[in-house]
Amino acid sequence: MMLRTFALLGCLAASSMVAYAAQPVNLQTQALTSSPRLNSQSVAVVDSQTGKLVYEKNPLQTQPIASITKLMTAMVMLDAGLSLDEPITITDDEVDRLKNTSSRLSVGSTLTRREMLLLALMSSENRASASLARTYPGGKAAFIAKMNQKARSIGMRNAVFHDATGLDMRNSATAMDLVRMVKAAYQYPLIRQFSTTHEYIAHPSATRVLHYKNSNPLVREGEWDIGLSKTGYIEEAGRCLVMETTMGSQRLIVVLLAANGSAARVNDAKSIKTWLEAHPNSWLSG
Repeated sequence: MMLRTFALLGCLAASSMVAYAAQPVNLQTQALTSSPRLNSQSVAVVDSQTGKLVYEKNPLQTQPIASITKLMTAMVMLDAGLSLDEPITITDDEVDRLKNTSSRLSVGSTLTRREMLLLALMSSENRASASLARTYPGGKAAFIAKMNQKARSIGMRNAVFHDATGLDMRNSATAMDLVRMVKAAYQYPLIRQFSTTHEYIAHPSATRVLHYKNSNPLVREGEWDIGLSKTGYIEEAGRCLVMETTMGSQRLIVVLLAANGSAARVNDAKSIKTWLEAHPNSWLSG
């Protein structure tokens, strides 16, 4: 696939954001005749520091984003300055009646807000994420409104949020919108820490012990330098993955949407890394 130049929509409103370049880095050299064949239907890879687009595939195509949503949930919750030590108890409101997904956090389970955030980011625990929205000042409606307001403020012009978990297929964005969201989320130390935590032992009641692991195999394996990570899946969205990571000597934001197999998103990330690192002179900056 030949890389093409296109004008990126919008600008980044937050002062901490890098303005993303309008053209991808030219990777077409004599040694590099074709890009990797990826399963993901929409892809964007951007240099974290310069904003240069390194690789793209349908980056402006709006897609359901599933649990990638939880990065926005985390930012909105942290922006509110609520006590992270406050206990939150799972109620019947957190039971998923949209897709009837299960959860190991049974009704009555109690953890701190900090732990709920950790499980939402690390293991994509839906009830934990939903509880963060329910306990927000003004409740879920106010929380969802703030999510959409936050999206506009960081330049996510094509993004829309209808719930805090990503189970609602109407939560959608383009790959370039998610580049902006990852860039914004990376400014939060707790999001970086929690989304890259390998595992955690939770005690939701006096008699229950739950062992959670990171939903991203690349984090669990520990071979990549990953600064932020989030996976997502619902049937309508396919397998999704966003990361801030190192390839070669560069920090990159990687967005992979709508892969159609359980391992496809990870294999795509590995293919991009192998491809780029095989030809460092064609794209590395500096």
